[in-house]
Amino acid sequence: MPAPEKGPPFTYAQYMMLDEDARYEVIDGQVFNMSPVPTPKHQAVQRELLVEFAAYLRGKTCTVFGAPIDVCLADRDDPEQIREWVEPDLVIVCDKSKIREKRIVGVPDLVVEIISKSTVRKDKIVKFHRYERAGVKEYWIVDPMNETIDVYVLEEGRFRHQGMYVRDDTIPVRLFPELAIELKNVFAEEE
Repeated sequence: MPAPEKGPPFTYAQYMMLDEDARYEVIDGQVFNMSPVPTPKHQAVQRELLVEFAAYLRGKTCTVFGAPIDVCLADRDDPEQIREWVEPDLVIVCDKSKIREKRIVGVPDLVVEIISKSTVRKDKIVKFHRYERAGVKEYWIVDPMNETIDVYVLEEGRFRHQGMYVRDDTIPVRLFPELAIELKNVFAEEE
């Protein structure tokens, strides 16, 4: 990931006018280019987590979305006023009023970021603190190369590390107490 670009505030309205292939995030005034595209391992882990959550959420109030999906953390719906947005790998939204035609507006309930060499600092530091300030209830940081998932839950306005889970573990989903995800399915070997 190249160094964040500096310049005047960039609005979501300006972003929507760019070529459809252009993908950026803006966090705390910094613009981050979303290239390069994710690796096959990254996409396989994302797919398996999406399948696990989608199967559980079928027929329920909450909905899961996989990247690419823009999430405007501030509760503003006017693209001229939106100056910050992210593109998490997975988000779960339980308030349907936050789901718009082309984006999520407001704070998701659960966010999953799958790290790569080019995104590790952004996902573990920049986005970590931004999601914490926004009030995301549960944040997962997935390391596909080491086959681990760090789970953070929001308590009294701060993320608390719930645990690090490895390939042979089962993750309890704090947001849904009756759901646990077996990581052997998430980190399944690609044939």
